[in-house]
Amino acid sequence: MMATKWRSRVDVWLVLTALLAAFLNGYNIWNDAYANSYYTTAVASMLENFHNFFYGSLDSAGSVTVDKPPLTFWIQTISAWLFGLHGWSVILPQALAGVGSVLLLYILVKPTFGVMAARLSALAMACTPIAAAVSRTNNIDSMLVFALLVGTWLLFKGIRNQSVWSVLGAFAMIGVAFNMKMLQAYMVAPAFYLFYLAAAKGNWQRKIGMLAASTVLMLGISVSWAVVVDSIPADQRPYIGSSETNSVMELAFGYNGISRLTGEKGTNGGFVQMPLGGGAQGNITAPGAVSGGTSGKATGQGAPGQGVQGQGSPGQAAPGGGNVMAPSGTAPTSGPLFGGAPGAGEGFPGGKGGPAGGMFGTGEKGPLRLFQSALSGQASWLIPFAVLASVALLAGLRRRNMTQKHLETAFWLGWLLPTGAFFSVAGFFHHYYLIMLAPPLAALFGAGFTQLYADYRDADGGWKSWLLPSAVLLTAGFQWYIIHPFDDAIGAGWSIGIALAGVLLTAALAAYKFRQLPYVQGAAITAALALLIGPLYWAATPIAYGGSSMLPQAGPTGDGAPIGGNFMRQAGALPAMGGAQMPLPPSGGELPVLQGGTQLPLPSGGQAPVLPGGGQLPANPADMTPEQLKQLQNMFQHGGGMPGMNAPKADPKLVSYLKEHNTGEKYLFASSNYNTAAPYMIDERASVVILSGFSGRDPVYNAEKLEKLVASGKVKYFLISEGGMPGGGSEVNDWIKAHGKAVPESEWKTQDAASSEKANTTSANQKTAANQETPANSALPSPMGTFGSETLYEVTLN
Repeated sequence: MMATKWRSRVDVWLVLTALLAAFLNGYNIWNDAYANSYYTTAVASMLENFHNFFYGSLDSAGSVTVDKPPLTFWIQTISAWLFGLHGWSVILPQALAGVGSVLLLYILVKPTFGVMAARLSALAMACTPIAAAVSRTNNIDSMLVFALLVGTWLLFKGIRNQSVWSVLGAFAMIGVAFNMKMLQAYMVAPAFYLFYLAAAKGNWQRKIGMLAASTVLMLGISVSWAVVVDSIPADQRPYIGSSETNSVMELAFGYNGISRLTGEKGTNGGFVQMPLGGGAQGNITAPGAVSGGTSGKATGQGAPGQGVQGQGSPGQAAPGGGNVMAPSGTAPTSGPLFGGAPGAGEGFPGGKGGPAGGMFGTGEKGPLRLFQSALSGQASWLIPFAVLASVALLAGLRRRNMTQKHLETAFWLGWLLPTGAFFSVAGFFHHYYLIMLAPPLAALFGAGFTQLYADYRDADGGWKSWLLPSAVLLTAGFQWYIIHPFDDAIGAGWSIGIALAGVLLTAALAAYKFRQLPYVQGAAITAALALLIGPLYWAATPIAYGGSSMLPQAGPTGDGAPIGGNFMRQAGALPAMGGAQMPLPPSGGELPVLQGGTQLPLPSGGQAPVLPGGGQLPANPADMTPEQLKQLQNMFQHGGGMPGMNAPKADPKLVSYLKEHNTGEKYLFASSNYNTAAPYMIDERASVVILSGFSGRDPVYNAEKLEKLVASGKVKYFLISEGGMPGGGSEVNDWIKAHGKAVPESEWKTQDAASSEKANTTSANQKTAANQETPANSALPSPMGTFGSETLYEVTLN
């Protein structure tokens, strides 16, 4: 009796969908040691004291914040406090938020469009590839979407029940979401305003008054933390990471706001040159790699705007601008590593990114950007279906005959269209931002199916009765377009199968249109489910192929982030970087050569990259063995990253040395960048000072401030990357070298540390690759990896 009552109240299909989402979001996250190490390092800092917790400090000393508001990291810190600090414990809140979004979408769609629509919407949300990919990381976006869907639920409830408090709560949730990722939360604001104006009862004066009050509340909550922080004297709080003026408000509306649209960043947000070793540097700038970049010629310095994130500073070439460091000051001859290859029109991920696609391969700006191969595999799978579904849903719309279906359809379009327009013209964003498209597309898919099917079965439906077969055929054809470029990697069966299924099911629907057959509903539902096969496979690729927690993407070749974990990789070859495939030489003798003729450079100083097996690459490429080349290939194919980019584990000998020689200093050591500090703060729970922020450009310390820190007796050891990311600037490094004494490596560094540590970080991926099992997400996928050697300085002012 109880079981029957339970089944009558619980939708079993929803439970299964939620379990699918939980699997896609959570399976194997326990093997991701550090997740996005930038954010996990901040969580380690925030666990130390309330000061760091409140500000979202990156380091133990409260020197600099992360480049986002701290709300999401407060939640991650609570999770880490409950379960211990692990990669999975900081990912868990986002994985649960992803499942919560699936459930919320079901709740939102069901009252107006019915159970079938709600089930399909929830399933489509669970199967959205980028939603699954980003929910498997400690990036903010999954939590952001969940918060906005909570706001949507409150808005619908407020309109339905004429509840003032629910409407106020809806706009308040936008303000809460702002404190997760700033202006990105406002993408849904047009939908909220228009829906309230159209759906709420009452005269215009009442509506305007209610919206005015809601806006004041939304803005007040949005800037509450920012105003508090900015009102505190700068010398009593951390520097605001990635800001230009040490202001949260400027960060919100600059680096995390308008700059995302224009693609123009200031000096502190961008990356700097990343030399591979101790030698001189030569650069070649990829044509059109980012907005504002120079093109075509080798140059000794970059131009403004050339950064990994579409940013940079005058006089500093950055990887994001397509600049490749070559040994001994010799620039590569041709063939850009990053950005679009000239003439090829190819960008990440393996599609038509175009020369203006930029380092992150987000395609060419324009109305069809979301349909380009660079982006379409992330969230665009159901756009053709959603378009025709919207036509059907709004076909009977009249100004004096607006039903709840019309209103809610308009709401989801009000979310989808401005968001899609932004991504069509934006100068800088990452692929995982496209999760913002997932809720409206999923809702329109489910709601639209029920309307399309009703029109299809209507004998007097006219042209509308053919929209369902047309939507199935067009969507299946578009999905073939998405999958087809990956035929060599995954086999042609996927693209052919989906295209064939689309044709056969369209033909069946056309045939059933003229006959009264008992299986017509089953055929229609089968067609809808068939359109989710491709997205579901793509959503599972982070599990099957591995992915980067820093720059998550979905797709069978892994994520396309050229730094931070996994490069584009294809079966049997080294990665395609910006469309330039790196073929593997069959018999060794040289490092891979790009199609343009560029030799993959090795460092001329410092350390050569370390292979997964622990072996050091020889300085002379001619000395490489076929086995070493094979290992190099596996680094790309099975979850690894660019040689030298994998951050090491903590060196136990260094930890022992620092503890043994600590004479009461509060901080174990200071590091030039967060990636060096990360394993010590996360694994060893050591207190570490980080001299700069994410990019290495934030002016956190100067010589005077550093001298006061040392004089206070809080720190005396400095671990400085030589030839890596500078951190703190040359003034700080020069001061450390002038006042410090280099500690001999034999006293503090495990001589084979680099080899053993690299082996540790990749051994899991090697093992799973060998067993053809699921590779884990790459550990510490950070652009701040050190490419050169490190020097430990002891600084005393006696």
